Amino acid sequence: MIGIPAVSHVRPSLEVIRELVARGHRVTYFNDPSAAELIAPTGAEFVPYPSTLPVADHDWPADPIGQMRVFLEDAIAMLPRLHAQYDADPADLYLYDIGAYAARALAEAQGRPVVQLSPAMVAWDGYQEEVGGQIRQLPGADAYFDLFSEWLAGSGATTVEVDAFIGQPARVVAMITEAMQPNAERVDRKAVDFVGPCFDLGVEQGAWQRPAGAEKVLLVSLGSAFTRQPAFYRNCLAAFGDRPGWHVVLQIGKFVDPAELGEVPANVEVHPWVPQRAILGQADAFVTHAGMGGCAEGLLAGVPMIAVPQAADQPMNADRLVELGVARRLETADATPEALWSALTELVADEAVAARLRELSALTKGEGGTARACDLIEQQLG
Repeated sequence: MIGIPAVSHVRPSLEVIRELVARGHRVTYFNDPSAAELIAPTGAEFVPYPSTLPVADHDWPADPIGQMRVFLEDAIAMLPRLHAQYDADPADLYLYDIGAYAARALAEAQGRPVVQLSPAMVAWDGYQEEVGGQIRQLPGADAYFDLFSEWLAGSGATTVEVDAFIGQPARVVAMITEAMQPNAERVDRKAVDFVGPCFDLGVEQGAWQRPAGAEKVLLVSLGSAFTRQPAFYRNCLAAFGDRPGWHVVLQIGKFVDPAELGEVPANVEVHPWVPQRAILGQADAFVTHAGMGGCAEGLLAGVPMIAVPQAADQPMNADRLVELGVARRLETADATPEALWSALTELVADEAVAARLRELSALTKGEGGTARACDLIEQQLG
């Protein structure tokens, strides 16, 4: 397994790796040392490499091309280390995260099978025209694609056209519920299988107990990467604080000082990190940045969501939640206390939302998850 150290990219693969080890496979997991603690319990052999991605301080470039470029630069730095690690002892099969696409170049150079483990949406027929074309119009895009093409040409990969290399993997196990996939009817089913989120639903990420007397519980979390939003958190306190019957759990990440929030109402608990699935299992609503992991957890728990997207694929995920009939979308700048409270009260009172969530939760739980993902991976071993 070749990964990147972003938590939202590591966690989705962990149960798959754990299960492959349990089935008797020798598994190495190539990632930054900062991810070692997450990976160790899977039983995989950890192989460290120093990622150049800004995951330590989450100081990502603000513009989309800049964000894409740091992944390309990481791939350029990663590929020689992959060859140093695996040329003498090639894997029978390479798995890789969508951000670690140097693994595809390695596998193609070695003539080995390769499977992408995708924690996010996949491309569909027409994606390059509908989305890729917009990306190529952005400032800096020409230089980025020139650099990518130059690197691919010398990488040893047999797929040397950039759009095909990124957007058309030979084999994909998509660890998302199919309901979250835009244009699912146009996805190549010979290459892609949707297995749903690969969580161990029998193991919580920690304990949380709903307070006695709490009629309803709300979780507010912007995930792990884009959490520097003290003004947004203050708006949440103004929107949901001191509301009769409501108990609020507010996750603010590790980069915001709780002192920046001002006075915290008595019905709100504030933490840098929370056991999200444990809370969602007892929650009545969820304010989320609409990362794919959070969307999956919300759907599994069957809770209505207020989506406040921050970056990357989150705007598209937020739109998809709205299309599914289980969420309201607010831009961060528009997430005033009044708008937040209005969205919450509308969502929890809507029986159509509740009915749709029951349906989607059942569908998500029935997609096969970890066991099916591992079955599909083993098929590629021959």
